Amino acid sequence: MLLAGTGFIASLLLIFLRVPIALALGVTGYVGFGHIIGWNQAGSMLALMARESTMSYGLVVIPLFILMGNLVAGAGISGDLYRAAQAWFGHRRGGLATATVMSCGGFAAVCGSSVATVVTIGKVALPSMRKYRYADRLSTASVAAGATLGIIIPPSIILVIYGILTETHIGMLYVAGFIPGLLGMLGYVLAVQWSVWRRPESAPVAERAGRGEKIESLKRIWPICALFVLVIGGIYGGFFTAAEASGIGAFGAFLLAWSMGRLTWRTLHDILADSALTSAMLIAMLIGASVFTEFLNYTGAHDGLLALVNNSGLPPVGVVLLICAIYIVLGALMEELSMILLTVPLFFPIVIGLGYDPVWFGVLVVVLCELGMIAPPVGVNLFVVRSIAREVPLTTIIRGIVPFAMANIVRIFILAVFPAISLFLPRLLF
Repeated sequence: MLLAGTGFIASLLLIFLRVPIALALGVTGYVGFGHIIGWNQAGSMLALMARESTMSYGLVVIPLFILMGNLVAGAGISGDLYRAAQAWFGHRRGGLATATVMSCGGFAAVCGSSVATVVTIGKVALPSMRKYRYADRLSTASVAAGATLGIIIPPSIILVIYGILTETHIGMLYVAGFIPGLLGMLGYVLAVQWSVWRRPESAPVAERAGRGEKIESLKRIWPICALFVLVIGGIYGGFFTAAEASGIGAFGAFLLAWSMGRLTWRTLHDILADSALTSAMLIAMLIGASVFTEFLNYTGAHDGLLALVNNSGLPPVGVVLLICAIYIVLGALMEELSMILLTVPLFFPIVIGLGYDPVWFGVLVVVLCELGMIAPPVGVNLFVVRSIAREVPLTTIIRGIVPFAMANIVRIFILAVFPAISLFLPRLLF
């Protein structure tokens, strides 16, 4: 227990010192192994874990879903999605902020990346809301919060990482993330309405779109809706696995971008290069996390922690809420992927030992990461929005994000206390 705790703290300190997460976890695990079993054996273990963690067929979903998201972003689909949402909801008070949240959810459904959603939707939505004199605190917060849906609505790369780390069925994780994702979208829409109710002047009413304009907006987004139905519907319906769906989705996104005439050779080169770099970074992180996880397993930390929990007298729900509190604190200090790679190997055996479902815990962890992405001082989405709205002070964005963060906390509590919400669709379809 002492050695495992030292390793955990050492990894945490290295991450805070901006050491790349792959190196922080890998070096800590290697040094720990070297201290326990000797340096030659530790080197052999490092090579073995690197091979085993990268030769899995399930890893193919990472580069292919990343490629799919980059192709969709490169095709300029975000503008079509936002204009469709604006045509249907923009005439209501707060309608443009609601349209932003809805378009973030739609774009996330085929992108799987929160940061990409912030950039692509933000570049379209922020100028439009500024045109109608929306308050900066509402417009920027709706983009930052809505984009967090990218890591819970399938195809989510974070859910894939969790599934590989814990050997949990990725298809079931995708199915389980659907209802919590819709709850998140609903919560953010309610947060918009609450903000507008408190300050009506922050969201003037926009002009109403005609029926023809509404229908035309739907015509422009039907290909992306078809791609989503093909990929996610195929997984839900059991027609193909998540790995097969990633290949079909990437090829479908390529055809979509090419058919729309928005894919040049230069754009394709940039998309492929960015997808390769991102995939290599994530796989390197997985190697480091695998070494760190094996180190924790070797020390027996899980058994010690589980015994400590069982002897504490806390009910299982109390333990889960305590873990949630730890994640909320870490989420305000760490980037979400680092948090998952560091903590899941430690907490996962405890939660499973208490009798909880691994699919439910995966969804809960990702929703907790959503909160971390908009929690100061390290919330990554806050800084990405700031980078595309440089004239807006960071303090303004933080003040605007409070109602959205509260909506997220309510959702976390509901999912923690009522696991059946996340498990309804997996039990129905699998």
